[in-house]
Amino acid sequence: MAVPKRKSSKSVVRTRKRTIKAKVTGTAACPECGAFKELHRACKACGYYKGKQVINVEAV
Repeated sequence: MAVPKRKSSKSVVRTRKRTIKAKVTGTAACPECGAFKELHRACKACGYYKGKQVINVEAV
């Protein structure tokens, strides 16, 4: 089994752990209905993407 030759310094450990974190997805307001939607995705509220209706969303 491999064993470290020297103790990892605090900066090395923190640099490694700094890259492992949750990513926040980008959101923007939908130009059709104004609801927030994920970037490059169809709006879940109205079903529009790039000015065209791609998903048929029924009003509840």
